[in-house]
Amino acid sequence: MDTPAELGDFLRTRRARLQPEDVGLVAYGKSRRVPGLRREELAQLAGVSVAYYTRLEQGQSGNASDGVLDALARALRLTPDEHAHLRNLARPGRTGRRAAARPQSAGAGVRQLVAAMGTPAVVLDLRHDVLAWNPLGHALLAGHVDAAGPGRPEERPNTQRILFLDSHARELYPRWEEEARRAVAALRLAAGAHPEDRRLAELIGELCMRSEEFAALWARHPVRACTSGTKVFHHPLVGAMSLQFEMMGLPDTDGQRLLAFSAEPGSPSEAALRLLASSVSEAGIPGPHGGPYAAGDRSARITG
Repeated sequence: MDTPAELGDFLRTRRARLQPEDVGLVAYGKSRRVPGLRREELAQLAGVSVAYYTRLEQGQSGNASDGVLDALARALRLTPDEHAHLRNLARPGRTGRRAAARPQSAGAGVRQLVAAMGTPAVVLDLRHDVLAWNPLGHALLAGHVDAAGPGRPEERPNTQRILFLDSHARELYPRWEEEARRAVAALRLAAGAHPEDRRLAELIGELCMRSEEFAALWARHPVRACTSGTKVFHHPLVGAMSLQFEMMGLPDTDGQRLLAFSAEPGSPSEAALRLLASSVSEAGIPGPHGGPYAAGDRSARITG
Protein backbone atom coordinates (compact mmCIF):
# COMPACT_ATOMS: atom_id res chain seq x y z
CA MET A 1 0.00 0.00 0.00
CA ASP A 2 1.04 3.61 -0.61
CA THR A 3 1.03 4.59 3.05
CA PRO A 4 1.70 8.35 2.58
CA ALA A 5 -1.22 8.58 0.16
CA GLU A 6 -3.39 6.59 2.57
CA LEU A 7 -2.51 9.00 5.38
CA GLY A 8 -3.48 12.00 3.27
CA ASP A 9 -6.77 10.41 2.24
CA PHE A 10 -7.57 9.51 5.84
CA LEU A 11 -6.90 13.01 7.16
CA ARG A 12 -8.91 14.63 4.37
CA THR A 13 -11.93 12.39 4.96
CA ARG A 14 -11.83 13.21 8.67
CA ARG A 15 -11.51 16.94 8.02
CA ALA A 16 -14.45 16.76 5.63
CA ARG A 17 -16.84 15.32 8.18
CA LEU A 18 -16.39 18.21 10.66
CA GLN A 19 -17.83 21.70 10.30
CA PRO A 20 -16.24 24.74 12.02
CA GLU A 21 -19.21 25.08 14.36
CA ASP A 22 -18.76 21.45 15.41
CA VAL A 23 -15.43 22.32 16.99
CA GLY A 24 -16.18 25.81 18.28
CA LEU A 25 -14.81 27.83 15.36
CA VAL A 26 -16.57 30.73 13.67
CA ALA A 27 -17.08 30.25 9.93
CA TYR A 28 -16.84 33.59 8.16
CA GLY A 29 -18.50 34.05 4.80
CA LYS A 30 -21.08 31.92 3.05
CA SER A 31 -18.85 30.19 0.54
CA ARG A 32 -16.36 27.45 1.45
CA ARG A 33 -14.41 25.76 -1.31
CA VAL A 34 -13.74 22.59 0.68
CA PRO A 35 -16.15 20.40 2.66
CA GLY A 36 -15.60 20.47 6.38
CA LEU A 37 -12.57 22.00 8.08
CA ARG A 38 -9.83 23.78 6.18
CA ARG A 39 -6.22 22.78 6.73
CA GLU A 40 -5.49 25.98 8.60
CA GLU A 41 -8.48 25.45 10.90
CA LEU A 42 -7.37 21.93 11.79
CA ALA A 43 -3.78 23.10 12.29
CA GLN A 44 -5.04 25.79 14.67
CA LEU A 45 -7.06 23.27 16.67
CA ALA A 46 -4.13 20.84 16.88
CA GLY A 47 -1.60 23.54 17.77
CA VAL A 48 0.71 22.95 14.80
CA SER A 49 1.75 25.16 11.93
CA VAL A 50 -0.21 25.07 8.70
CA ALA A 51 2.98 24.25 6.80
CA TYR A 52 3.74 21.28 9.04
CA TYR A 53 0.21 19.92 8.82
CA THR A 54 0.24 20.34 5.03
CA ARG A 55 3.45 18.32 4.78
CA LEU A 56 1.93 15.63 6.99
CA GLU A 57 -1.21 15.41 4.87
CA GLN A 58 0.91 15.23 1.74
CA GLY A 59 2.97 12.37 3.17
CA GLN A 60 6.16 14.41 3.42
CA SER A 61 6.69 14.10 7.18
CA GLY A 62 7.37 10.63 8.49
CA ASN A 63 8.47 11.53 12.02
CA ALA A 64 5.34 12.94 13.61
CA SER A 65 5.54 12.77 17.39
CA ASP A 66 3.00 11.09 19.64
CA GLY A 67 2.01 14.54 20.88
CA VAL A 68 1.21 15.83 17.39
CA LEU A 69 -0.75 12.70 16.46
CA ASP A 70 -2.67 12.81 19.75
CA ALA A 71 -3.49 16.49 19.18
CA LEU A 72 -4.75 15.74 15.66
CA ALA A 73 -6.83 12.86 16.97
CA ARG A 74 -8.46 15.12 19.55
CA ALA A 75 -9.07 17.89 17.03
CA LEU A 76 -10.60 15.48 14.52
CA ARG A 77 -12.57 13.69 17.25
CA LEU A 78 -11.24 10.33 16.22
CA THR A 79 -12.44 7.12 17.83
CA PRO A 80 -9.83 4.91 19.54
CA ASP A 81 -9.72 2.68 16.44
CA GLU A 82 -9.25 5.70 14.17
CA HIS A 83 -6.55 7.06 16.49
CA ALA A 84 -4.63 3.77 16.27
CA HIS A 85 -5.06 3.80 12.49
CA LEU A 86 -3.67 7.34 12.31
CA ARG A 87 -0.55 6.24 14.20
CA ASN A 88 -0.06 3.25 11.91
CA LEU A 89 -0.35 5.38 8.78
CA ALA A 90 1.83 8.21 10.09
CA ARG A 91 4.63 5.90 11.21
CA PRO A 92 4.33 2.65 9.24
CA GLY A 93 7.87 1.54 10.01
CA ARG A 94 7.29 1.58 13.76
CA THR A 95 4.27 -0.68 14.09
CA GLY A 96 6.44 -3.66 15.01
CA ARG A 97 3.97 -6.01 13.31
CA ARG A 98 4.85 -7.91 10.19
CA ALA A 99 2.39 -10.33 8.64
CA ALA A 100 3.51 -13.85 7.86
CA ALA A 101 4.75 -14.06 4.27
CA ARG A 102 3.45 -17.59 3.77
CA PRO A 103 -0.16 -18.77 4.12
CA GLN A 104 -0.99 -19.47 7.73
CA SER A 105 -2.66 -22.45 9.32
CA ALA A 106 -4.74 -22.73 12.46
CA GLY A 107 -2.95 -24.57 15.24
CA ALA A 108 -4.01 -28.07 16.20
CA GLY A 109 -5.28 -26.89 19.57
CA VAL A 110 -7.33 -24.11 17.99
CA ARG A 111 -8.85 -26.52 15.46
CA GLN A 112 -9.73 -28.90 18.27
CA LEU A 113 -11.34 -26.09 20.25
CA VAL A 114 -13.39 -24.93 17.26
CA ALA A 115 -14.54 -28.48 16.51
CA ALA A 116 -15.69 -28.93 20.12
CA MET A 117 -17.72 -25.70 20.22
CA GLY A 118 -21.48 -26.08 20.11
CA THR A 119 -21.97 -22.74 18.37
CA PRO A 120 -20.87 -21.51 14.92
CA ALA A 121 -17.14 -20.81 15.04
CA VAL A 122 -14.60 -19.74 12.42
CA VAL A 123 -10.86 -18.97 12.53
CA LEU A 124 -9.76 -16.10 10.27
CA ASP A 125 -6.38 -14.65 9.45
CA LEU A 126 -5.83 -10.91 9.13
CA ARG A 127 -6.80 -11.07 5.43
CA HIS A 128 -10.14 -12.75 6.34
CA ASP A 129 -9.12 -16.07 4.84
CA VAL A 130 -10.92 -18.93 6.61
CA LEU A 131 -8.30 -21.11 8.33
CA ALA A 132 -10.77 -23.40 10.08
CA TRP A 133 -14.46 -23.68 10.87
CA ASN A 134 -16.72 -26.16 12.57
CA PRO A 135 -19.68 -27.68 10.67
CA LEU A 136 -22.10 -25.20 12.19
CA GLY A 137 -19.91 -22.21 11.32
CA HIS A 138 -19.60 -23.51 7.76
CA ALA A 139 -23.35 -24.08 7.50
CA LEU A 140 -24.14 -20.62 8.84
CA LEU A 141 -21.76 -18.51 6.77
CA ALA A 142 -21.04 -20.37 3.56
CA GLY A 143 -22.61 -23.79 3.35
CA HIS A 144 -22.53 -23.67 -0.45
CA VAL A 145 -18.71 -23.68 -0.60
CA ASP A 146 -16.43 -26.65 -0.03
CA ALA A 147 -16.22 -27.38 3.69
CA ALA A 148 -12.68 -28.68 3.22
CA GLY A 149 -11.50 -25.45 1.57
CA PRO A 150 -9.73 -24.03 4.68
CA GLY A 151 -7.37 -26.99 4.57
CA ARG A 152 -6.10 -26.02 1.10
CA PRO A 153 -4.18 -22.71 1.34
CA GLU A 154 -4.63 -21.78 -2.31
CA GLU A 155 -8.39 -22.44 -2.26
CA ARG A 156 -9.39 -21.03 1.08
CA PRO A 157 -12.70 -19.17 1.28
CA ASN A 158 -12.32 -15.50 2.08
CA THR A 159 -15.21 -13.86 3.91
CA GLN A 160 -14.62 -10.50 2.20
CA ARG A 161 -14.75 -12.05 -1.27
CA ILE A 162 -17.88 -13.97 -0.33
CA LEU A 163 -19.58 -10.85 1.02
CA PHE A 164 -18.87 -8.66 -2.02
CA LEU A 165 -18.59 -11.12 -4.90
CA ASP A 166 -20.96 -14.00 -4.06
CA SER A 167 -24.67 -13.53 -4.72
CA HIS A 168 -25.51 -15.89 -1.84
CA ALA A 169 -24.36 -13.19 0.59
CA ARG A 170 -27.10 -10.82 -0.54
CA GLU A 171 -29.66 -13.43 0.44
CA LEU A 172 -27.96 -14.41 3.68
CA TYR A 173 -27.62 -10.85 5.02
CA PRO A 174 -30.86 -8.85 4.85
CA ARG A 175 -28.84 -5.88 6.12
CA TRP A 176 -26.12 -6.36 3.53
CA GLU A 177 -25.12 -2.68 3.44
CA GLU A 178 -24.49 -2.74 7.19
CA GLU A 179 -22.37 -5.87 6.85
CA ALA A 180 -20.44 -4.31 3.98
CA ARG A 181 -19.63 -1.16 5.96
CA ARG A 182 -18.51 -3.21 8.93
CA ALA A 183 -16.33 -5.48 6.77
CA VAL A 184 -14.57 -2.61 4.97
CA ALA A 185 -13.93 -0.78 8.24
CA ALA A 186 -12.24 -3.85 9.70
CA LEU A 187 -10.20 -4.41 6.55
CA ARG A 188 -9.04 -0.77 6.61
CA LEU A 189 -7.74 -1.21 10.14
CA ALA A 190 -5.83 -4.35 9.14
CA ALA A 191 -4.37 -2.64 6.07
CA GLY A 192 -3.09 0.27 8.16
CA ALA A 193 -1.47 -2.09 10.65
CA HIS A 194 0.14 -4.24 7.94
CA PRO A 195 1.01 -1.97 5.00
CA GLU A 196 3.76 -4.36 3.87
CA ASP A 197 1.40 -7.33 3.40
CA ARG A 198 1.36 -7.99 -0.35
CA ARG A 199 -1.46 -10.54 -0.27
CA LEU A 200 -3.66 -8.17 1.72
CA ALA A 201 -2.98 -5.37 -0.78
CA GLU A 202 -3.80 -7.74 -3.65
CA LEU A 203 -7.12 -8.65 -2.02
CA ILE A 204 -8.03 -4.99 -1.61
CA GLY A 205 -7.07 -4.24 -5.20
CA GLU A 206 -9.12 -7.16 -6.48
CA LEU A 207 -12.21 -6.10 -4.54
CA CYS A 208 -11.86 -2.49 -5.68
CA MET A 209 -11.73 -3.68 -9.29
CA ARG A 210 -14.54 -6.24 -9.09
CA SER A 211 -17.01 -4.52 -6.75
CA GLU A 212 -18.13 -0.93 -7.22
CA GLU A 213 -19.74 -1.04 -3.79
CA PHE A 214 -16.50 -2.07 -2.14
CA ALA A 215 -14.57 0.63 -4.01
CA ALA A 216 -17.07 3.31 -2.93
CA LEU A 217 -16.91 2.23 0.71
CA TRP A 218 -13.11 1.96 0.62
CA ALA A 219 -12.83 5.54 -0.65
CA ARG A 220 -14.66 6.78 2.47
CA HIS A 221 -11.85 5.36 4.62
CA PRO A 222 -14.00 3.82 7.39
CA VAL A 223 -12.05 2.38 10.34
CA ARG A 224 -13.48 0.17 13.08
CA ALA A 225 -12.32 -3.02 14.78
CA CYS A 226 -15.79 -4.64 14.82
CA THR A 227 -14.94 -7.13 17.56
CA SER A 228 -18.48 -7.67 18.84
CA GLY A 229 -22.06 -6.92 17.94
CA THR A 230 -25.11 -8.42 16.29
CA LYS A 231 -25.50 -9.89 12.83
CA VAL A 232 -28.89 -10.46 11.24
CA PHE A 233 -29.26 -13.47 8.94
CA HIS A 234 -31.92 -14.87 6.67
CA HIS A 235 -30.63 -18.40 6.29
CA PRO A 236 -31.95 -20.44 3.35
CA LEU A 237 -32.55 -23.47 5.59
CA VAL A 238 -33.90 -22.05 8.86
CA GLY A 239 -34.98 -18.49 8.10
CA ALA A 240 -34.43 -15.37 10.20
CA MET A 241 -31.83 -15.24 12.97
CA SER A 242 -30.29 -12.46 15.02
CA LEU A 243 -26.98 -13.66 16.47
CA GLN A 244 -24.42 -12.03 18.71
CA PHE A 245 -20.81 -12.35 17.60
CA GLU A 246 -17.45 -12.01 19.32
CA MET A 247 -14.15 -11.67 17.47
CA MET A 248 -11.26 -12.71 19.72
CA GLY A 249 -7.59 -12.38 18.85
CA LEU A 250 -5.49 -15.52 19.18
CA PRO A 251 -2.09 -14.86 20.80
CA ASP A 252 1.15 -15.54 18.93
CA THR A 253 -0.58 -16.17 15.62
CA ASP A 254 0.23 -13.14 13.39
CA GLY A 255 -3.28 -11.73 13.61
CA GLN A 256 -5.47 -14.84 13.64
CA ARG A 257 -8.89 -14.41 15.22
CA LEU A 258 -11.66 -16.65 16.46
CA LEU A 259 -15.14 -15.56 15.37
CA ALA A 260 -17.96 -17.17 17.37
CA PHE A 261 -21.73 -16.71 17.30
CA SER A 262 -24.44 -17.22 19.89
CA ALA A 263 -28.16 -16.65 20.25
CA GLU A 264 -30.12 -15.22 23.16
CA PRO A 265 -31.41 -18.10 25.30
CA GLY A 266 -35.06 -18.86 24.69
CA SER A 267 -35.28 -16.67 21.61
CA PRO A 268 -36.58 -17.66 18.16
CA SER A 269 -33.01 -17.25 16.95
CA GLU A 270 -31.83 -19.89 19.39
CA ALA A 271 -34.50 -22.26 18.08
CA ALA A 272 -33.43 -21.57 14.51
CA LEU A 273 -29.79 -22.18 15.41
CA ARG A 274 -30.71 -25.50 17.04
CA LEU A 275 -32.61 -26.44 13.89
CA LEU A 276 -29.56 -25.64 11.78
CA ALA A 277 -27.38 -27.72 14.09
CA SER A 278 -29.86 -30.60 13.78
CA SER A 279 -29.71 -30.34 9.99
CA VAL A 280 -25.91 -30.49 10.08
CA SER A 281 -25.93 -33.43 12.47
CA GLU A 282 -28.56 -35.49 10.66
CA ALA A 283 -27.35 -34.92 7.10
CA GLY A 284 -23.65 -34.88 7.81
CA ILE A 285 -23.44 -31.83 5.52
CA PRO A 286 -24.66 -28.24 5.93
CA GLY A 287 -27.99 -28.77 4.24
CA PRO A 288 -29.98 -31.45 2.40
CA HIS A 289 -28.91 -32.68 -1.03
CA GLY A 290 -30.53 -30.63 -3.74
CA GLY A 291 -31.08 -27.55 -1.56
CA PRO A 292 -29.31 -24.20 -1.88
CA TYR A 293 -26.59 -25.42 0.49
CA ALA A 294 -26.18 -28.86 -1.03
CA ALA A 295 -22.76 -30.47 -0.78
CA GLY A 296 -22.44 -30.72 -4.53
CA ASP A 297 -23.20 -27.07 -5.29
CA ARG A 298 -19.82 -25.43 -5.89
CA SER A 299 -20.90 -23.06 -8.64
CA ALA A 300 -20.52 -19.94 -6.50
CA ARG A 301 -17.33 -20.85 -4.66
CA ILE A 302 -15.21 -17.79 -3.94
CA THR A 303 -11.75 -18.80 -2.79
CA GLY A 304 -8.54 -17.08 -1.81
